[in-house]
Amino acid sequence: MPTHILALVVGAVMDLIIGDPEWFYHPVRLIGRYIAFAERLARRGNPPSGVLRRRAVLVACSTVLLTAAATWGVLALLGLWGWWPRFIGMCVISWTCLSARNLADEAEGVRRALDESLEAGRKRVGRIVGRDTANLSRREIICATLETVAENLSDGVVSPMLWLALGGPVLGMAFKAASTLDSMIGYLDEKYRDVGWFAAKADDVWNYVPARLTALAMCVCAAPLGLDGRAAFRIMKRDHSNHLSPNCAWPESAAAGALGVQLGGAHEYFGKTVVKPTIGDDTRPPEPGDITRLNRLMFAASGLALAVFVGIAWGVARIAG
Repeated sequence: MPTHILALVVGAVMDLIIGDPEWFYHPVRLIGRYIAFAERLARRGNPPSGVLRRRAVLVACSTVLLTAAATWGVLALLGLWGWWPRFIGMCVISWTCLSARNLADEAEGVRRALDESLEAGRKRVGRIVGRDTANLSRREIICATLETVAENLSDGVVSPMLWLALGGPVLGMAFKAASTLDSMIGYLDEKYRDVGWFAAKADDVWNYVPARLTALAMCVCAAPLGLDGRAAFRIMKRDHSNHLSPNCAWPESAAAGALGVQLGGAHEYFGKTVVKPTIGDDTRPPEPGDITRLNRLMFAASGLALAVFVGIAWGVARIAG
């Protein structure tokens, strides 16, 4: 088995066991600091829209290329000490690219907070969503959590798995840089529209295939978990385009169908109401238990994706060898 595939498997196991501990200085923090620095440089002199949009390309490309180069450099240095130090470094980097355990923990935190009070739920869900949470209803908190888990199953788990499988830690961290760019500056509001447009478009490209693979994996895994696999596939086919993003509605629609709930609708972002198309059928009101059910589906779908990626890589290696 190729070394980077073995490192991916070890990294996935580390993610399930360790998650994302707060004491660990995640590489994404360094990427975020560079993005903030590059954004300030791009905005220097208060440039007109056209100039800022051109600089936005440099911000995004430099972030991804520098991250990839730094990752390659770290592994090259570790390789000077031998195979094991380099392999351990590959495992650790692969671990930092994945976020299944952290995603599940944060979602379960929202469920537990809702058991305490509505206000506690609002505060807790604010940790994982970008929308305004001060006036969310109980239903809206649950739906926001479900949407976040479904979307981030693709963006934070299956996507990095795919890029790690294709190009090892270097390509995995390049994806992570692109994802961090989108989360920091890839917005459509007046403040970020010009400086973040390229980051948003690039993130759509990085996640195009993984989003669809994620949705299919969710449909396959739904029935064995006692969820509605047929409805997951039906709603995915019907509602996969009900979103401004070309990717988000794929896993969200599979989740909505599997659970039998409706997602989407109107949300508050930065004080403005954004009306999104609905996803799924409103067959029953969502309940806190749906968060736990979707977490189980998330782990199953990501496990299936990992098995497929590893199997394909192993097969290709045997054919090539």
